Amino acid sequence: MIKKILPVLVFAGLAGMAALVMLNRPEAKRSAAPPETVVRVETLTLAPRPYQVRLQSYGTVRPRTQSTLLPQVSGQITEVSPNFRDGGFFEAGEVLLHIDSRDYEAAVATARAALAESRQALLEEQAQAEQALQDWRRLGNTEAPPALVSRQPQLASARAEVQSAEASLRQAELNLERTKIRAPYAGRVLSTSVDVGQVVSSSTELGEIYAIDYVEIRLPLKNRDLRFIDLPETYRFDDDSGIRRQPGVTLHSSLIEDQQWRGRVVRTEGAIDTSSQQLHVVATIDDPYGLKAQGRQPLKINQYVTAEIEGRQLESALVIPNRTLYQGSFVYLVRDGVLRRQEVEILWQNSHEALVGAGLESGDRLVLTPLGQVSSGTRVQVMNESADPATSVAAEGRRP
Repeated sequence: MIKKILPVLVFAGLAGMAALVMLNRPEAKRSAAPPETVVRVETLTLAPRPYQVRLQSYGTVRPRTQSTLLPQVSGQITEVSPNFRDGGFFEAGEVLLHIDSRDYEAAVATARAALAESRQALLEEQAQAEQALQDWRRLGNTEAPPALVSRQPQLASARAEVQSAEASLRQAELNLERTKIRAPYAGRVLSTSVDVGQVVSSSTELGEIYAIDYVEIRLPLKNRDLRFIDLPETYRFDDDSGIRRQPGVTLHSSLIEDQQWRGRVVRTEGAIDTSSQQLHVVATIDDPYGLKAQGRQPLKINQYVTAEIEGRQLESALVIPNRTLYQGSFVYLVRDGVLRRQEVEILWQNSHEALVGAGLESGDRLVLTPLGQVSSGTRVQVMNESADPATSVAAEGRRP
């Protein structure tokens, strides 16, 4: 009997324990869904606006007119002007060097004596010719005498001798004058090669000088910049009386302290530079060592400067800050509360701003906040949503 009841009791106990476990089984704790990622950004509402293109370039200062001084006569240098030193200023016609003039003074005296003798010989020949003509008529001849009888060849030779003596005197006086080496223009000494006591000839270099009315700066232009500037080009049959537009240029120098110089682009070179494959323009600064230089460090030849050239004035342009560009080809916009990656075409850019040719429209909300690894479609919270679009554009345009 017990053997029959025991299996039943064991089964009943196992069933009871199973029921107890089922009734008291632990419940899994389920965490709430993670909150959706929201990125806080600042935006700029785009709108077309007038824009003055300013092209960036660089160059070195060089003289517009530079000369190597050479003597036209030989001799020993006896005097040097205090202004004929490296960096010295001089005026047009100023005597910079004296060459020993005693030999040339003697040559002038000799030429004057030779001229006096030739004039005396001419007077004697004229008197003989007049006497010969009187003798011819006294003999009863009514026709003109032959040339030899009237001494015409001898008279012509005497006149030629006078002319030759006069030319010799002018040459001697010119050589004497050339013993004073005069400045051909108002300028400055770049370098000197001689000093007092040195014997020079017509092939001896005395020094390098340059004019101070203008200085020039040769500025390369990027190929992409050429469409945004009116170049001062000339053509073969242009009327020179016409006034060509000469873009303004601001030159910056930090040699000693930050300084600015105003100039203008006056001409375009006629060839592409072979090393850089770029076109160069030439800018000038008027009177760089006169009143314009007062209170500033004067420009130095071969001094490095950066340039900002006035390009074209665009009536309507979409301008964005360079910091909003990623890899130079796309930006982020806010549309319907989420980020959208937008490919753009850049027409031109400088170190701060870029002109957009395609990809953006007026009213687009450009993200200004720098973004890292953010996917397109991420929800955003705009921090300056209430900002006035016109005010935002103007303020962003004034940022460096």
